[in-house]
Amino acid sequence: MKSFDFVKREIQNDEVLKSIKTLLNGQKAWLVGGYIRDLFLNIKSFDRDIVVLSNAQKLAKNIANELEATLVELDCENEIYRVVLKDKKNYLDISLALDSNILKDVKRRDFTINSIMFDISENNFFDPCDGILALEQKKLICADLNNLSDDPLRMLRVFRFVSLYDFCVDDNVLEFINNNADLIKKSAPERINQELLKFFGGDFCAKALLLADECNFLNKIFPFVDEIKKIPPNTHHHLDLFHHCVETVKTVRTNNPLLKLAAFCHDIGKPKTHTVEPSGRHRFIGHDKVGGRLVVPVLSNLKFSKKQIDYVSKMVENHIYPSALMSADEVQDKAKIRFIKKLDPYVKDIIELARADRLCARGPMVSEQMVEDNLKNLEKLLDFYNEIKPRLENLPKLLDGKEIMQILNIKPSPILGKVIEALREAQIEGIVKTKEEALQFIKDRYESNCKEM
Repeated sequence: MKSFDFVKREIQNDEVLKSIKTLLNGQKAWLVGGYIRDLFLNIKSFDRDIVVLSNAQKLAKNIANELEATLVELDCENEIYRVVLKDKKNYLDISLALDSNILKDVKRRDFTINSIMFDISENNFFDPCDGILALEQKKLICADLNNLSDDPLRMLRVFRFVSLYDFCVDDNVLEFINNNADLIKKSAPERINQELLKFFGGDFCAKALLLADECNFLNKIFPFVDEIKKIPPNTHHHLDLFHHCVETVKTVRTNNPLLKLAAFCHDIGKPKTHTVEPSGRHRFIGHDKVGGRLVVPVLSNLKFSKKQIDYVSKMVENHIYPSALMSADEVQDKAKIRFIKKLDPYVKDIIELARADRLCARGPMVSEQMVEDNLKNLEKLLDFYNEIKPRLENLPKLLDGKEIMQILNIKPSPILGKVIEALREAQIEGIVKTKEEALQFIKDRYESNCKEM
């Protein structure tokens, strides 16, 4: 954690804050919230919250005019305004203190770590809730637990801070969440969505998932949690399904929030496909495909975008594919190319998910040799992709659809699509490199047999 002197110096040298200081004209104004917290944590931030005792609208307009920025009215009734600077990255939120009382405003903030204020005019800190001490202790404390019920999204924010910063949480806060978890359902899904994207991007996401579950909170966001908890450890899994999913999140070696979300959801299809053979073996046939479908409504309800949902669904549906592909005694390049074409540009992500899944399944029927062989095969697949990727990116179109139809004397049809696909595969494999070779390839392989394709 950075020192008082460091943070004070950074605030005083902040060009944006220096530019507005001259516009205050003796008006009291405080910098507050995440910007100060992040400075103490040595994190770069671009949003600055400014609180004043009066004339928030006037100050916001003056700042917007002076900095040639854009003024956005967030809440005119409560006098909350946003000034977006020309770079579209830095912005200021100007707001009126609660009841024009700075002490009341401090105490209504979500956590004490976000209640630290800095008097811009006087150049000193105002910290009546001991937020700096809480930062030093890496502890989330509420000055007033009613602040959580005033905005239930703050309960989810508790776990987001655990995920991002490995904070511990005050027992009173955890007890409140445990007793009031259903309140989160009052929060807009769009706001929950934004918190989840930050949550799953943290280094300590797995720890935060477990803590949220201990507070009976996680299933309020992800109802499928109750279902996956019913799947016990078995011959291939040393953990029950819920803890396997959490462990998979922990094992993923990236902070890509969507990939970690996919890791958490990757076995969502298992409860629907769970069977137990007479031998006692647990089977989950087709759970990958079922899971790819089930995750769509879950994420749709949480207002993820279509692109985000397609990504997570594709990860879930194909998480077995890399390991299954490479488990064959002899894997043809064609099969690996089909895999790459299906999942590019997410090949590295799906291999990483398969790797994490493999490492987190260590039941009594899984030997160390099996795990080692699986990981080596995934590494070989990744090496193949890295080797062939430049060819994929620079693949020239040797023949277009019209030319192929003329050569084979066929009309637009599924046959044409298969021809184009086969030619592309031949190019990727390096069999075909020139237009002349492409012409010969089509004639030799397809002209006499195109009806059979």
